[in-house]
Amino acid sequence: MPELPDLQAFSLNLTRKLKGKKLQKITVTQDKKLNVPVKQLQDVLTGHELEKFIRSGKELHILFNGGYTLVLHLMLHGGLVLFKNGDEEPKFQIITMTFDDGLNLALTDFQKAATPTLDPKVSDVPDALDVDSNYLSEKFGKTKTPVKTVLMDQKVLRGIGNAYADEILWHARISPFSPANKIPADKVKTLAKSIKSVLEEAEKEILKAKPDIISGEVRDFLEVHKSGKKTTSTGAAIHQKDLSARKTYYTDEQELFG
Repeated sequence: MPELPDLQAFSLNLTRKLKGKKLQKITVTQDKKLNVPVKQLQDVLTGHELEKFIRSGKELHILFNGGYTLVLHLMLHGGLVLFKNGDEEPKFQIITMTFDDGLNLALTDFQKAATPTLDPKVSDVPDALDVDSNYLSEKFGKTKTPVKTVLMDQKVLRGIGNAYADEILWHARISPFSPANKIPADKVKTLAKSIKSVLEEAEKEILKAKPDIISGEVRDFLEVHKSGKKTTSTGAAIHQKDLSARKTYYTDEQELFG
């Protein structure tokens, strides 16, 4: 599943490719996840100019003039495909936007789980890049849940998934199995800094590896969350163990609190 840095890179590239284009047609192939009738979606968005893409949590928000927003959640296997009129069309389309210059953007998913939403309510859960140590301390103090599980809880902070939870905790040298309420205040401050630095650096690495990326994942640069990798750049052995049915990668450098 694409996580925050991937989606941030997608939003930059899609804005560059589609900004200013007028939506000529919108086709919905799978409407089970759509929050409004198809005709309402088409009536609201057709003819409007695309202003930009922004990432919010694990979602891509497409902003159109007139104040309308179409939100795409890729879920586990969703993808985005750009193609021109007359090109071979991608399989497993969920929703496809055709612009006035003949360029199309399709949301695809063979599992049919990727979700388009028109004008959703604004979430009051902060984005992972916006949290500070005070916020984390407040949330951590209320639960004995392992810290990795808390970081991945989209009702606590939005945007972090399995891979980057491992990377962030390795960077902060905190064991993913530590109960959240047992982590000392100074380590919570370190963790808050690690969240921002790891996610922002990952975006740079992704764009360096694939400057035009709009779909998929780049994981080659990860330090600890990488199947088959034996040691980190610091020479520490990487261990793997399941936590809440998720493969979790960590090293002995990470302190277990509690």
